[in-house]
Amino acid sequence: MNFLAHFHLAWPDKGLVAGGLEGDYYKGPLRGELPAAIERGVRLHRAIDAYTDNHPRVAQLRRDFPGSLRRYAGILIDLSFDHFLSKHWRNYSDIPLAEFNSRIYHTLQTQQHTLSEGSRRMLARMVDHDILGLYLDWETVPASAARIGQRFRRGNPLADVNPQLNPARNMLEEAFLEFYPELSAFCANHDSVLNLNGGQSSKIALNRKSP
Repeated sequence: MNFLAHFHLAWPDKGLVAGGLEGDYYKGPLRGELPAAIERGVRLHRAIDAYTDNHPRVAQLRRDFPGSLRRYAGILIDLSFDHFLSKHWRNYSDIPLAEFNSRIYHTLQTQQHTLSEGSRRMLARMVDHDILGLYLDWETVPASAARIGQRFRRGNPLADVNPQLNPARNMLEEAFLEFYPELSAFCANHDSVLNLNGGQSSKIALNRKSP
């Protein structure tokens, strides 16, 4: 999953939100080097990614991807799912999307002293360009994919991906609508699953609508 989904599934716990960002930058075992609240968020981030990667509906979606894009299906699914979460936002939250994004930026800014350099750079870009808000526009998906493709060593296979990706939009949207309520339900119980509260099992009151 991409940024918006991670933040939505972590909300309103500030530490989990910050860990939702840090999870893209902190590598290796979690051994207490991070603040406890951030470490919980990184654990949640990793649990979300593992659940997504191993979900049968997502596995089928990867297999159904156009052959030329199948190698990059994971990247494209993550990006497109943020678009469809934005598009169908009212199904999953009572907070208007623009207001939610503003709250996320503010929450992260108040905790940026606890974040790594990579996370702080990403946060600055998010705020400057309202990256979360951009995902409401489908064109952000291929544009983001093209930027990610610039990191590849042997050319950029995602530089002009939209002509191949666009025909798969309906397939991606259907998969998202089937999958996301299950992911949301999984995260509603993540404290007991991951023992995030040091042995105290309690659900986080996520501000989103029931599936």
